[in-house]
This record gives sequence, structure tokens and C-alpha cells, in this order.
Amino acid sequence: MTSTSEIAKPMMGDATDRTAEQRQKLRTDAKAPARSRYLFSPIFDFLCLGGGSLFVLGIIALLVPPSSTAIVAVTMMVLAHFVNNPHFAHSYQIFYGGFATKAFSWTTPPALRVRYILAGIIVPLALVTFFATTILRGHVVMLGFGINLMGFLVGWHYVKQGYGMIIVDAVLKKNYFSDQEKQVLSLNAYAVWIMSWLYVNHTIHQQNFFGLKAFVFNVPTAMLLMVAVIAALTGLVTFLVILRKGRDRRHVFPWAGTAAYIAALYVWLLAGRINPMLLLVIPFFHSLQYMIVVWRFQLNRERAEQDGSPAGTKAKHRAWDTPGLRLALFSLLGVLFGYLGFWFLPQSLDRTVDYDRSLFGASLFMFLFWIFINVHHYFLDNVMWRRENPAIGKYLFAAR
Repeated sequence: MTSTSEIAKPMMGDATDRTAEQRQKLRTDAKAPARSRYLFSPIFDFLCLGGGSLFVLGIIALLVPPSSTAIVAVTMMVLAHFVNNPHFAHSYQIFYGGFATKAFSWTTPPALRVRYILAGIIVPLALVTFFATTILRGHVVMLGFGINLMGFLVGWHYVKQGYGMIIVDAVLKKNYFSDQEKQVLSLNAYAVWIMSWLYVNHTIHQQNFFGLKAFVFNVPTAMLLMVAVIAALTGLVTFLVILRKGRDRRHVFPWAGTAAYIAALYVWLLAGRINPMLLLVIPFFHSLQYMIVVWRFQLNRERAEQDGSPAGTKAKHRAWDTPGLRLALFSLLGVLFGYLGFWFLPQSLDRTVDYDRSLFGASLFMFLFWIFINVHHYFLDNVMWRRENPAIGKYLFAAR
């Protein structure tokens, strides 16, 4: 990508010596960095990364009566087939695409290879072993703690993704956070996450998930209050960090990323505890936030692979196999895989496999598939979207 300084130097010379074509090229190149400051566009990024959820959830909380909960639930269930479920499927598509090279090739950094093997092989085997052992031995209580584990990791994933969004947006704007500022943002995210999880265990004593009871921990009030104070103090310092970032370089302030960070920590994790109806809608916005990044990453990768094709095949590729069409196919496969993983396969197994329904209920495999995918998803993401992963710099932040 041509830098602004590289563009400016020739522009300070004698412009009259340039041809119209050269001047047009300079104007075109000058626009490239501005486009690269966004995943797609300033408004689209802001709305999809988190800003849109603040408006929608506010409207629902203020104007939608509790009697409409069933309508909201059905609406979000339909939307889940096209956003929520595919967002999980996309993590599998990206993670396991070329897995052998990522996990076992010397071209991958050693530490990253270990992470790929851990998340891609060891974690799923451990989950399957855990589920098989608890079912064969009839340990319903242990399965119930699996629900709590999912809730624990959901909160972790929400804040990690919110933190990732503000960092990504800052990198796109070239308005970087210092290591110390990143530590403040990260510490606040973790504090809010732990407070949210402790609050759920402190206030919810019984909850069912596909017919199985979720087991919670007895959290003392003093512990909850102590973590809440830490979350409040780190939140105040975070506010000052973000305020200074906006004051120093207002023209490249990461508005979309900041909205994503605030939404993930303070709305999606906390506001949903106040209004249960919001819990039906929040997963959609979390998934949408993820999908925007995936679309940009995948589109840049498709373009890079097409540009790297042998010269004799490029014309053929442009005729019918465009990056946009390949992204559409990637997305459609995500819808299909999401439906198979969340609905078709578990429902088919629940109908055909004989197990103790008096002990585990009528939807055991629905429970197992949903818990497995949710828990495994967080381990996959913790490998794919790391700064050390070469694919991030190569495709997510590529010039376009």
C-alpha cells in the first residue's frame, strides 16, 4: 500500500510536467489509505460492529412490551439461521482450511503450531471424552456444570471480541494504542467479564438448557461487590484512555471499534441481565460483529489468491470465479454447516439413538452439539485471530 508521504513527495514538485494520466493515478492512490481505514465503510462498520445494537436494544428495552417476547424469540430464531449459526460455522471453515499445513508445517511459527494442535485436536477430543464419560456414568450434575462452562466462555469470548474490535479499528486508522493502554483495555474487559459471570451464579439458582439443569456456584455477595469495584475502577481508567485517544487524534478516532468495545462489555454482558428480552437479541449482534470481520478477511484472501494465480489462468478466473462469488459460496456453506450442526444432526440423533430419556431428557444431542460448538468455538478463535498469526496481517489489514 502506498503511504501518504510517498504520495505527497512528487506532488510538491512541478505539477505542470505531469500528464493527465499521472495526475489521475496519484489521486487514485491517495484515496487508497482512506478506504483502508475501514473494514467496509465508516457507517457500515459502526452499525455492524456494535453501534447498531445500541440503538436496537435501546428501542426494544424502552418500547417493546414483555408480551411481545414470543414474537422477538421467533424472529431471532429465524435470523439465527443466517447470522448466528453461520458465524460458528465460519470459524471451522477458516480454522480447518489447510489445517495440516498450519499445525504441522515448519512454515508456521512453533508456538502457533502448538496452539493449532491444542485447539484443533486436543480440545475437541477432551470435550468428546468428557461428554461420553458423563453420559455413560449418568452424571447429570457434571453435564449441568457444562452449561456453566459455556456461560463462562461466552462472557470471555464477548469481551475478547469487543477488545479485538477496538484494536482492529485503531490499527486500520493507524491510531495505535500503546502496550500500557492495551493492558488497561484488557484488564477492564476481564474485570467486567468476571463480574458478569459471578453475578449470574449469584442470582440464578435454577435454569434449564434443553431439559438439563444448569448447576451454578455459590458466590458470596462480598466477592461480587469486590469484583464490581475493580470493574468500575478499571472502567474509569479505560474511559480516560479512550478520551485521550479521541482528544489527541480526533480525525482518526476508532469510533466503530469503541462502540464495539462498549457494546460487548457494558450492554451485551450487563444490560441483558436487567431485561431478559434483550438476551434473545444480543447473540445476533455479537455474531454480526464477527461476520463483518470474517467477510473482510475472506474477501481479501480470495483476492490475494486470485492475484497470485498463474498468468494463464487469471483471465479464466475473472470470467466466472470472482472473489465476490467465492465469498458468497463461503457464506452459503456457512449457512448449510450451521443448520447441520445446530439442528439437523442433533435432532436426527435424538430421534434415532436410544438413551435414558428419563435421566437426560428428550434433547440430549441438541444439548451436546450446542455446548460442544459454543465451547470449541472460543478455542478456535483464540488461535485464529491472534496478532502472531501471519494470516491476520496478510489478509485482514490488506490494502483494497
